[in-house]
Amino acid sequence: MSASPTLLPGPEEGLQTAWPLTANASHAPEEEVEAAESPGSRGAGTAGMITIQCIYALVCLVGLVGNALVIFVILRYAKMKTATNIYLLNLAIADELFMLSVPFVASSAALRHWPFGSVLCRAVLSVDGLNMFTSVFCLTVLSVDRYVAVVHPLRAATYRRPSVAKLINLGVWLASLLVTLPIAIFANTRPARGGQAVSCNLHWPHPAWSAVFVVYTFLLGFLLPVLAIGLCYLLIVGKMRAVALRAGWQQRRRSEKKITRLVLMVVAVFVLCWMPFYVVQLLNLFVTSLDATVNHVSLILSYANSCANPILYGFLSDNFRRSFQRVLCLRCCLLDATGGAEEEPLDYYATAFKSRGGTGCICPPLPCQQEPVPQEPNRKHVVLTRTTNF
Repeated sequence: MSASPTLLPGPEEGLQTAWPLTANASHAPEEEVEAAESPGSRGAGTAGMITIQCIYALVCLVGLVGNALVIFVILRYAKMKTATNIYLLNLAIADELFMLSVPFVASSAALRHWPFGSVLCRAVLSVDGLNMFTSVFCLTVLSVDRYVAVVHPLRAATYRRPSVAKLINLGVWLASLLVTLPIAIFANTRPARGGQAVSCNLHWPHPAWSAVFVVYTFLLGFLLPVLAIGLCYLLIVGKMRAVALRAGWQQRRRSEKKITRLVLMVVAVFVLCWMPFYVVQLLNLFVTSLDATVNHVSLILSYANSCANPILYGFLSDNFRRSFQRVLCLRCCLLDATGGAEEEPLDYYATAFKSRGGTGCICPPLPCQQEPVPQEPNRKHVVLTRTTNF
């Protein structure tokens, strides 16, 4: 969930590193852009650029692997297909799409030039904007989902179904496409440095549009969704306190509390990663241009959010952690010819065993790896499974 860098030099640094910084120069004539590209305005030096490239590589690697694991385990294991996880799947897909664009971003930042053409320029900036809006809209939907589950449990049976969650996810993508249209329309390449380089940025027909766009992204991509999320959690906390002593609520409360805590942590990390970025953008626009280092740090934090969620799932959700373990141990079970082989519940992980290769990896035995239980004649067998709360 972050903003992709552009290659338009600005007055404070040789490389503008976030497309919302359009107030600086995205509408500037070419001669101003060339004048800004002076040796003294080159922001980060060689050591700084190497550090930035390493961070890009680390974020890309962790984000690609982590979000791919989230997508795989939700699609692979039937027990993971809950309404909440369907929303988390949408969030992971948005982050994974953005991770695919990071190599282009890193290359252009290192070269101080956009060598990939106007089509990819528009595609990368559009994917970046789509990721930003889709992510925050997903978090808003997740918070509303938690509100319905806790405050209106009777309605939850109707609205909190995977089929409904899929339709809502579709609506999230359509809404994100709509609000990202300005990026898709105005993103383009432009010659810079006397034709020796090419910049990729948002080029507005009027200087005032860049300021409007910064405010537009701040309101729709951060402030309004965060206010809605905050309201949902205020209502959730009030409900939990009001019914804490009610008979039969304690067990259910423990279950809902775990899920709510996970979603709340995902939201909190999003706010912590994105708030500095938007504060810097607004200060650059309305107060003064900040130091290049400050811009880089705020941008790095926004990038880090795209790889943070899978780590949170691994620490805060037993089912995600065990599913990740299961995949990383590289043990899989082939379905039968009809595709109807039943998977064990995700919270059944009490057995440790060594793989056939002797690696010593601790993983749960899959149904196809368990020893068959001899059946006695004329006796019925009842299969007991555990249900999962998340």
